Amino acid sequence: MESIISYFEQLNPVLAALYATLFTWGMTAVGASLVFLFKKMNRVFFDGMLGFTGGVMVAASFWSLLAPGIDMSDGDGFIKVIPAATGFLGGALFIFALDKVLPHLHVNFKESEKEGIKTPWRKSVLLTLAITLHNIPEGLAIGVLFGGVSAGIEGATIGGAVALALGIGIQNFPEGFAVAMPLRGLGKSRWKSFNYGQLSAIVEPFAAVLGAWAVLTFEPILPYALCFAAGAMIFVVVEEVIPESQLEKNTDIATLGFIGGFIVMMTLDVALG
Repeated sequence: MESIISYFEQLNPVLAALYATLFTWGMTAVGASLVFLFKKMNRVFFDGMLGFTGGVMVAASFWSLLAPGIDMSDGDGFIKVIPAATGFLGGALFIFALDKVLPHLHVNFKESEKEGIKTPWRKSVLLTLAITLHNIPEGLAIGVLFGGVSAGIEGATIGGAVALALGIGIQNFPEGFAVAMPLRGLGKSRWKSFNYGQLSAIVEPFAAVLGAWAVLTFEPILPYALCFAAGAMIFVVVEEVIPESQLEKNTDIATLGFIGGFIVMMTLDVALG
């Protein structure tokens, strides 16, 4: 692990963010590749993995984004928390707006429950876009953190950025599976189901590069940017991930999955950051 951190320390931050999110994209592809091995998805397992995803995202939002964002803000008392509060709200409103505009359909929801603007797009595209919506703040968070490290801002570390990429990569594994298997159930070939599944994470490298570039170009925005990514992730968890994990009443499994995901991400961040 130390060699990995040392490797990333030597890279340009934008390139480091790109490599890190290529890893998270790759983990999504590995998860999607399970469609070649299984005929259907176990709903209990899926709900547990959804809970795990939520736990990783909530832990990352605090340990990797909000806490460092507050620490590096100037001032004291209420003044110190203004960048965090502003960025957090902005991130949540950004995903709220995307949620209302981007056509998408969550896994195991009826086609009549699709969200966003009305469109004739096929269900397979809508399912892929639902997971893509999750991945935008994840890629952005990784990019912003790598950009902060390069800017030499206290509280942003390579270890923390690598930990965030690892945590998101781990939870992307079941996300790829969660897209590919329902598409297989809709009659898509295994190859097409795999392609849609891995494509749901292609947005992460783009969001990461954008986040790293923005922080390097406009260094004072870093506290706002970190908390923006946190607000975006928390919105996704509360509005989509948790409700979706409760649909089939596997609440205990989903909750335990959430606890497990939180512990994994917290451990990675504290140990490496």
